[in-house]
Amino acid sequence: MDIKLGLIAEIPPGEGRTYKVGAEPIAVFHARGGRVFATQAQCPHRGGPLADGLLGGDVVICPLHAWKFDLKTGQPLASASGCSLKTYPVRVDPAGRIVLQMVASGSAGDAAA
Repeated sequence: MDIKLGLIAEIPPGEGRTYKVGAEPIAVFHARGGRVFATQAQCPHRGGPLADGLLGGDVVICPLHAWKFDLKTGQPLASASGCSLKTYPVRVDPAGRIVLQMVASGSAGDAAA
């Protein structure tokens, strides 16, 4: 099911935003290179707000304990071993709207802008 969340222009490059989809919060990231990623909104370690984390390329760093995750796959990097993120397929349509597919995926939940 495709869900339109808002305009990509509302998320500055290098930042993330949290959207509520039904009862589930989803973090959407706008990478500086133009790519868009969507993951669960809370860090699996201690529930930190991932959309408030630091974004570097295809990696997000949780703002609470600096755990790092690959946004393409949801896989943990270094210190975050054992906890992975749920990722979601996401794209930007020709009108600049963020379109999320609400099918949980353990891998490659990204799309080019």
